[in-house]
Amino acid sequence: MTIQEEIEIWKKKKDAVILAHYYVTPDVQEVADFVGDSYFLSKKATSLEQKTIVFCGVAFMGQSAKILNPEKTVLMPDFTAGCPMALMCGRDAIEKVRNEYDDLAVVCYINSTAELKAYSDVCVTSANALKIVRALPNKNIFFIPDKNLAHYLAKQIPEKNFIFNDGFCPTHNDMSATDVAKLKKAHPGAKILAHPECTEDILKMADYIGSTTGIIDYPSKDDAKEFIICTEIGVMHNLKQTRADAEYYFPAPEPVCSNMKKNTIEGILNVLKNGENEVTIDEDLRNRALPALDRMLELAK
Repeated sequence: MTIQEEIEIWKKKKDAVILAHYYVTPDVQEVADFVGDSYFLSKKATSLEQKTIVFCGVAFMGQSAKILNPEKTVLMPDFTAGCPMALMCGRDAIEKVRNEYDDLAVVCYINSTAELKAYSDVCVTSANALKIVRALPNKNIFFIPDKNLAHYLAKQIPEKNFIFNDGFCPTHNDMSATDVAKLKKAHPGAKILAHPECTEDILKMADYIGSTTGIIDYPSKDDAKEFIICTEIGVMHNLKQTRADAEYYFPAPEPVCSNMKKNTIEGILNVLKNGENEVTIDEDLRNRALPALDRMLELAK
């Protein structure tokens, strides 16, 4: 019996469903019931019938699933899979800005801890941030924790006054605009597709800026034969399914989120068998973090 077959058996035993982010390895994506970006997975988590969710992602994703589904068991294949960006802001910074600005909305990127969500007014993902921030009545926006996405949004919504935090995604922030330019020189017909967590110098070169899902979908709607992909290497699996005839190039060194890669099929089987790595959220914290996620789901409709 293969490990994939064993996972299927244990899924039925535990009434479980497997959710996976695009950045995990292809073999994990293959055994998942649903694969998507942060927004898709957050939304999907609220409509699942199974009593157990195995979340193949990083800590904030498992937390969000538990906040939205307190009655369900949420398991993670590897408890050490964290997100550095999620820790790059704190309560003190939020309180300082709240004291300095009136008519303020604290907008929390979903890549954040439950504690940050609890002190925020609304959550967003890269897929819905523009729509949600534009719809907010507030003049002042403190966007946490990612500075690159915040600067991108500020340019799209000049009528808002943005206050910037100093957080970032190491995988996207460390990409080199020089290397992207070299790839473009070597492949002049290639379209540059970039995630808004990238730095501004890369975004200025991009033909398309959008969420992980947007980047994956783009080649199916475009005639170009080559694409330079400025996001995590895990999207290659779905890009090849979207358009197998196209060529895809990534900046060097390959952009890899080591935390996402901690999710393995062996880890999935282990938590299904043993119920290990269960995500727990203090009920008071959950109740304080829930409104920001609920508001996101409502405003993103």
